[in-house]
Amino acid sequence: MKAIIVKQPGGAEQLQVKEQPKPVRKDDQLLIKVKATAINRTDIINRKSSSGYLDNPILGIEVAGIVEEAGAGSAVAVGTRVMGLVNGGGYAEYAVMPAERAMVIPENLTFEEAAAIPEVFLTAFQTLFWIGQLDMDETVLIHAGGSGVGTAAIQLAKQLGHAKVITTAGSKEKLDFCQSLGADHGINYKEQDFDKEVLQATNDQGVDLILDFIGASYWRKNFTSIKVDGRWILIGLLGGAEIEQFNLMDVMSKRIQLTGTLLTPRSDPYKAALTADFAGKTMELFAKDKLKPIVDQVFPFDQVQQAHEHMESNKNIGKIILKVD
Repeated sequence: MKAIIVKQPGGAEQLQVKEQPKPVRKDDQLLIKVKATAINRTDIINRKSSSGYLDNPILGIEVAGIVEEAGAGSAVAVGTRVMGLVNGGGYAEYAVMPAERAMVIPENLTFEEAAAIPEVFLTAFQTLFWIGQLDMDETVLIHAGGSGVGTAAIQLAKQLGHAKVITTAGSKEKLDFCQSLGADHGINYKEQDFDKEVLQATNDQGVDLILDFIGASYWRKNFTSIKVDGRWILIGLLGGAEIEQFNLMDVMSKRIQLTGTLLTPRSDPYKAALTADFAGKTMELFAKDKLKPIVDQVFPFDQVQQAHEHMESNKNIGKIILKVD
């Protein structure tokens, strides 16, 4: 089968289409004929570093396709259109998926749209509700609102949490799009001090929950933006990992719950439970177009280098998809 591997750790030029052995399914797995996969920050990390999250030499952590083989007694029949997370190997014509992670694709969605769902929507769902404990009518600050996780989080916060959503992005185009998804207030972080805007939008109270993709460079402004007893979930380090002169008393004085998380390295049982909870609460909303996968651009399989470069340019709104078939 054709698959994309990393020749050696480095830039996008290290991505190559090569013939690789077709994966062999275990009893608790499905063999998927992959129709589409998606680019994620995790893939960039694994491409650049030999000490990434995955052991699989083939990149890719989510797929959409058709079940070609299933174990005896599997709840998912051969021929079913499914989407879900895989433990690497998504950038290929075939991939194996733990059967408990398979989500049946709603009939109204294409394979490309379906491939835009698993990683970002599961990450957003986990961060907002499993970890962030977002409650009805609370206020959430979602950074990187135009990103894949950002666009998913805005929709989930409105549809499931009925929350007030404040989001940041770096262009009017991205902010307008965020507001079309339901964001109540958009802040251009390149032109405005987002902490001042947050306080103005919350009557100087701050937000109940922060979804932070940025890290160190946003530390001070995030601290100003969060209310007493607020929850702060760190899910990315686009702005660096090291904070100078970090005073733990700041966290204590506001009684902040600061939690760091990553989805990709989580255990198979955790991902299966998360998938089941997410699917039970959202598949009907996808079928009714109340939740929408956001596809920025679809690249042919052999243009994976350009797809990675597009993500690294930070110009995308929503997901970057590789069409495998």
